[in-house]
Amino acid sequence: MMKKLILLSFLLLTAFVSPLIAAEEVPTQIIPVEICDDEFDRDFSDDFDDDFAVACDFDAILISDPLEKFNRGVFWVNDKLYFYLLKPVAKGYRFIAPEPVRESVGNFFHNLAAPVRVLNSLLQGKGTVAAAELSIFMINSTWGIAGLFDLAPDDMVKPDAEDFGQTMGHYGMPSGFYLVLPVFGPTNARDAVGLVADSLTHPVPSPFYLKMKPLEVAGIQTYDTVNELSLDKDTYESIKQDALDPYLFVRSSFMQKRAAKVEK
Repeated sequence: MMKKLILLSFLLLTAFVSPLIAAEEVPTQIIPVEICDDEFDRDFSDDFDDDFAVACDFDAILISDPLEKFNRGVFWVNDKLYFYLLKPVAKGYRFIAPEPVRESVGNFFHNLAAPVRVLNSLLQGKGTVAAAELSIFMINSTWGIAGLFDLAPDDMVKPDAEDFGQTMGHYGMPSGFYLVLPVFGPTNARDAVGLVADSLTHPVPSPFYLKMKPLEVAGIQTYDTVNELSLDKDTYESIKQDALDPYLFVRSSFMQKRAAKVEK
């Protein structure tokens, strides 16, 4: 039943969103980009920061945000969820769990997502990247005790993470309109479809691997988020403090980052 629901959701989402992605985008903002490659993807502890990191060698990107009123409402809800629930829990967890333990947990979850990265690297024709991801996965899954420790050699190239949204972008599918999802945060129409596709290959939510119940999946993903936030250095708080409009800042940063990843 779970398999059918996920597959049906993916097909429905694709059917409704694909025409919108393919349609001509009406830009609400043109952003010149001249920024540098980030190192965030190379360290799981900076995944949160990476949502707001961008890369180099772009002239401009167009951002279509026809759902801005809706997106701002969801952004407000996510903001309150972050400050009044997730962050306090993360601070409590940070207090009771030593940093080496939290880093090992982060290593474990990063290693667990390797099938998503390997598959999408192969789909994009990046054989070298896929081989590197697979090598790191094998080393960390064995000598690193199920991925708890990152024992891949320092001189081994650790590639940027690939996902299905990037795979679709690699083959020319535009990002479509900007979208803010409850809990998940910023994304776009193309990447929203990619999230569903990636969930089919990730061992935790996928019905083809561990076959967990929805509540079990939600619990594991919540723990992953709390652990990630416990390692974050108050990135979002800095944005809230410094940005005149945090919504616009997050939107611009996210869309630039995703455009940069597709171009790599």
